[in-house]
Amino acid sequence: MSLFEPENQFQPLAARLRPESLADFVGQAHLLAPGKPLRQAIENGQLHSMIFWGPPGTGKTSLARLLAHYAEAEFVSISAVLSGVKEIRNIVAMAKQVAGHGRKTILFVDEVHRFNKGQQDAFLPHVEEVTIILVGATTENPSFELNNALLSRARVYRLHSIDEEDMLGLLQRVMPGIGETGIKADIGVLKAITTSAQGDARLALNLLEIAADSAVDDTIKLDQLGPILGESARRFDQGGDLFYEQISALHKAVRGSAPDAALYWFARMLDGGCDPLYIARRVVRMATEDIGNADPRALQVALNSWDVQRRLGSPEGELAIAQAVIYLATAPK
Repeated sequence: MSLFEPENQFQPLAARLRPESLADFVGQAHLLAPGKPLRQAIENGQLHSMIFWGPPGTGKTSLARLLAHYAEAEFVSISAVLSGVKEIRNIVAMAKQVAGHGRKTILFVDEVHRFNKGQQDAFLPHVEEVTIILVGATTENPSFELNNALLSRARVYRLHSIDEEDMLGLLQRVMPGIGETGIKADIGVLKAITTSAQGDARLALNLLEIAADSAVDDTIKLDQLGPILGESARRFDQGGDLFYEQISALHKAVRGSAPDAALYWFARMLDGGCDPLYIARRVVRMATEDIGNADPRALQVALNSWDVQRRLGSPEGELAIAQAVIYLATAPK
């Protein structure tokens, strides 16, 4: 405890409601259903270094804390954004002292992909000797961002976004504990929050808490959510996994002759900040790869849309690309 970390420091709802047991955990049934390897490892206290890979708000930190809880191990958390080799050495020294008392140490590293090669290498001997149990969390594909030597010493678990049913269940479960007497909201309100959160449980709980602060008679009304939800930030990481998942979805929609779906993914990428010229290049590829001589004009339409984007920019160029996307989606394959 220090002057900068007072005992009564405010914590958001998502932090106060971290699950204390596997029964309280929401989502990730593919990893935590009875009989699944990760659930067995947690319940049996079988510690091994691991990497949790998934989008924000899927429970990476909570899973690491549960692992330490069930194994009765020391839990140390650092952020790769703020920490370096010096902090790692200090934690290793502490872990050796703890080991002398028969306890293991779990080192949780948030945003582990932010460590450079030298910093990642600093973990290797201590992970190899089991001085520390490394649990890393990342939103990026670890195969691209982490050293092979580190990956060979850790098991990778992929976490998925929380689905709507689980998210609604979570919100309904926590409402009675908000404030002094609890909070009420109909299903339409909860669905609006769930949709805005896009699978991020932390964001959903934060939005619910903000809405509760402005509730009238302890009841959240749908019409008060507008200013709170605002223009919800669409998930999009330029050059990351979600970036390639969305361009892949656009390509598959065109290939599957689904013009509405193709326009949706095209709009999602633009809304997320993607360069329209990048999309135009991919549309040209679709014209040759999926359509080709089934409709030779498709390539010309795609090239024309690229040219319009270069010459006129937005928004006229984006309309031309949208026209090409529709043409390709409805063309023979």
